[in-house]
Amino acid sequence: MMASTADGAVPPDDPARQMVVAGRAAGDVRHIALAGNVYSILISGEQTSGRYCLIDMRIPPGGGPPPHRHDFEEMFTLLEGELEFIFRGESVRVGAGETVNIPANAPHFFRNVSEAPARMLCMCTPAGQEEYFLQVADRVESTDSVPPNLTEDEQRARRDKAADLAARYRTEIL
Repeated sequence: MMASTADGAVPPDDPARQMVVAGRAAGDVRHIALAGNVYSILISGEQTSGRYCLIDMRIPPGGGPPPHRHDFEEMFTLLEGELEFIFRGESVRVGAGETVNIPANAPHFFRNVSEAPARMLCMCTPAGQEEYFLQVADRVESTDSVPPNLTEDEQRARRDKAADLAARYRTEIL
């Protein structure tokens, strides 16, 4: 719903907010490796006054996050490949060109069950998920970077950190 004034009028423009064109300036997109996936933060909450963030997600065969839930909306548009989404225990396969909306607080996760990499855009509203990812992931150079090959101890440390920070970012790992 659009914010409006008490009389229903559209509020004035906020000239402090700027248009953002992701990927145009060197270094404006942050790339991270998380659980074997490579995510690129295209638009951050800082750029949208916290309204939403947009993340380009590249998921290798077998990749995907653990089951989780959070108190914000999440929308995925699959650009390439095929993924299986598990939503409240029910499974659905999604292919390129399809969009999935996950309502706040619902348990869910996804897996790349195909033999090919998948790529999708993820929008979270309000923003904040990108900050959580930046706290727990490893920075990488680009979307084409290979995620670091972590030892079992390093993987455990990342999972522990994610679990410790989850509540701060309105997320629950299931």
